[in-house]
Amino acid sequence: MGLLIFIAFTVMVGVISYLATRKVDEDSSAGYFLGGRSLTAGVIAGSLLLTNLSTEQIVGLNGSAYSDGILVMAWETLAAIAMVICAIFLLPRYLKGGISTIPTYLERRFDTTTKAMTSGLFLSGYAIVLLPIVLYSGSLAISGMFGLPELLGLSEWETIWVCVWSIGIIGGVYAVFGGLKAVAVSDTINAVGLLIGGLLIPVFGLIAISDDNSVFGGLSKLMNEHPEKFNAIGDDSTSIPFATIFTGMMLVQLFYWGTNQQIIQRALGAKNLAEGQKGLLLAAFFKILGPIIVVLPGIIAFHYFEGSLETADQSYPRLVAAVLPKAFVGFFAAVLFGAILSSFNSALNSSVTLFGIDIYKQFVNKEAEEKQVVKVGKRFGIILALFSMCIAPFLYMASEGLFGYLQLVNGAYSVPILTVIVVGFMTKRVPAISAKAGIVFAFSLYVLYIVLDNVLEVEGLPHFLHVQFITFVSTVVLMLVIAKLKPRETDYIQKYTKEVDVNNWKYVKPVGIAICLVVISTYIIFS
Repeated sequence: MGLLIFIAFTVMVGVISYLATRKVDEDSSAGYFLGGRSLTAGVIAGSLLLTNLSTEQIVGLNGSAYSDGILVMAWETLAAIAMVICAIFLLPRYLKGGISTIPTYLERRFDTTTKAMTSGLFLSGYAIVLLPIVLYSGSLAISGMFGLPELLGLSEWETIWVCVWSIGIIGGVYAVFGGLKAVAVSDTINAVGLLIGGLLIPVFGLIAISDDNSVFGGLSKLMNEHPEKFNAIGDDSTSIPFATIFTGMMLVQLFYWGTNQQIIQRALGAKNLAEGQKGLLLAAFFKILGPIIVVLPGIIAFHYFEGSLETADQSYPRLVAAVLPKAFVGFFAAVLFGAILSSFNSALNSSVTLFGIDIYKQFVNKEAEEKQVVKVGKRFGIILALFSMCIAPFLYMASEGLFGYLQLVNGAYSVPILTVIVVGFMTKRVPAISAKAGIVFAFSLYVLYIVLDNVLEVEGLPHFLHVQFITFVSTVVLMLVIAKLKPRETDYIQKYTKEVDVNNWKYVKPVGIAICLVVISTYIIFS
């Protein structure tokens, strides 16, 4: 029965996505890459949430909560503030310029070489880091959570291959042949399912540990017996020291929600600025509630298993297997599969967009018609998907702690890109040479830190989030010094392309302020 529910739900999502995208002109760049600039607030919010929420986050964050408690909620709650900043300050500028990709903005602000460098960083990060780890971590979670090796009669290694290729093929079909709107629609449906399924785990978990079979009874028991797990202020021995919230943590959030092509592409496909802003703020509201799904189960697991698990990352799969009634297994498997699929096909769709518009159209065939650009982009997507599917299973051979290590490595491309975008927005006379020098400097400085910390194992180095902040500030100073010595001859003025209506939603600022106050209050309550 569980398998039938899984298949039925997955097929239903595919059919609805197909029906929703039949009338979109996917032979045009706007149609294929941006869903015809027709996305509404609900679709944008749902797609943003599920693109972000996948197994590496659900399993990884709950594992961190198992060890460190509620302080890891910073990865969720501070995202809400970053989305508010994006809605008020960044999105209006993006839509005013009618851009399809972040590197396109950098080309207009600086030059073609800057665009090529940032596109290269994005594609390298997606191809080498993001796509393989999404496939592998998703496959590992599905395989372990639902006992697929025993069910299929295969070894764990063989099961990983089956899961990787199943996710890769289905995700590739969505992303390569359906375009952004198919990805966004499927994300929205799965987001609803994941919210329902994700909430079931803490509900059944709290009931299981309570003395009176109630949710509030279980929560009261947790807070009374493990008060240290509900302290949001971390010290230097934790994974998120409190000081990092004011340094690298906010930079990570601003990059991810405001400049990461994989994420911001959803808002770039908005039918107008107001819908994009409402979508971002709706997603921000749900991110505040995110710890219920990606933090609380880890704390429940700590109590349920009495802190006896061999590794923290076992906490979520083991808790699901222990408390989820069998009748819900098929449904939860389907929405979890959808979450994995979403992260994969979203990154793949963004990679196709970056290659088609920023690489092929710019450097290979400048005279190519839009239909040709889309066609070549699809071919690139197929090759990239196959590449990721071939190398992802071999992460099985990698050492433990891969998730945390990849978060560290992501800074190598996130910090350079965020820095040049921020400087580009905040100044008018900083020249292209500053941007190119900044990208090289930030990348080199951060990679040097990774080598010193992880290869040479030098003692006493700062937390990697602090280093990201140091790199950011140093690069800004470098770019401004170069600009002082060799400024642009004229001020940069962004032109309004009139692709969409760019009138602000009238409630964007009061709602944004309210969301920020709620986030701050959570730290006051749990301190």
